[in-house]
Formats: sequence, structure tokens, C-alpha cells
Amino acid sequence: MSRYCSKCGKAKVACICQYIRTIDTDVQLIILQHKTETQRPLGTAKILSLSLANSVSIVGEDFSHDTKLTKLLADQSFQHWVLYPSDNSMLITEQVSTRLTQSNLSEKPVRLIVIDATWKKAYKIWQLSTNLHNLQAVHLPENIKGNYRVRKAPSDNSLSTVEATAHALALIEPQTDFSPLFEAFDSMVDDHIKAMPPGVYERNYLNP
Repeated sequence: MSRYCSKCGKAKVACICQYIRTIDTDVQLIILQHKTETQRPLGTAKILSLSLANSVSIVGEDFSHDTKLTKLLADQSFQHWVLYPSDNSMLITEQVSTRLTQSNLSEKPVRLIVIDATWKKAYKIWQLSTNLHNLQAVHLPENIKGNYRVRKAPSDNSLSTVEATAHALALIEPQTDFSPLFEAFDSMVDDHIKAMPPGVYERNYLNP
């Protein structure tokens, strides 16, 4: 008998399926996941793929010639945005405003592309995947803070993949409730902390 859940892929003792709530969205999500992220026990992109039926996951590193992504990007009936703070990225709230004021664009639904990787590997994916460079890149407001309590981050506004994506989706589609994504993430982190030996969390993550 496998030790891993057949649905979420995590160890059965850390299964997150009980926390997942299905969310129907107008925005379509494309998750470009670095191959090493599939092995992380706390990988948060799985929350997105399980919660959002309107999502696609593609694993790799250089997506320039990925057949699946190429086919998706060729569909001109969508606007494709990349959630990545490039030199030319636009604040997502400004891009949403622009979309709403341009009738020719507002008729097209959005496909949001997110990169699931560490910051260093996300940068490598961005550099290698040149087919992303001609798309509209967007970034989140700087005042958004993350709650990834079991990973040391360089700043308070460092976000997990699920947090960054949930904030972005909420700004693009404010009429939809994306709180189940945050709740599933917080519950997963809580379970991970509870499974730690006494004192480990306090010693490794709370002490300055």
C-alpha cells in the first residue's frame, strides 16, 4: 500500500485533500512548475491545481518549445499575462484597470501564467523561456505580506506560489472568493508545524 495520497501526491500523514475547496473562475491559470518543485513536501502549487478546475500544470525548466504551452499561447481568444516582476512588468492593478477601459481587450478572458519555483530557479525559467518575454508581465503590490511560516524568506512580502497566485486572481476577478486557497495553505502549514518535534519550530523559525 502506497504511503502517498493518490490525489494530492503528498504523504498520507500530510494529505491536504480535506482542505481543498473547488473554486470556479473566469481566469484560466497556467502553472509552469520547475521539475524540482514536484518533490517538495510543502509544495503549494498542488493547492492551486486541485482547487481550480480551470488550471493547467506544466513541468520543466525551459518552456520555450514546450508543445503544450505553445498551443495555449497560440490561442488569440485569450489575453496572456505572466505573474513575474520583470524589468518591464506592470503593477497588476494598473493592468486590470487598463483592461477594463479597453473594450477590445475586456472581451477576452485572461490566462494567468505563474512560475512555481524558488526565486533563483524562477529567474532561470524566465531567462530560458523566451516565449514568455513578449507577453504582458505583471507584479503584485509591494505591501502584500506572506504567511509561509516554515520557510525563511528574505522579506515580509516574499510569498509562496499559492499566496501570490491567490492575490493576483483576487485582483483580476474580485467578484470571486479565493479565501479557500489561503485557508488550505494555512491549514497545510499548521499541520506541518504540529508534526515537528517539540521546540524545532520555535528554534528554527521564530528566533531572529
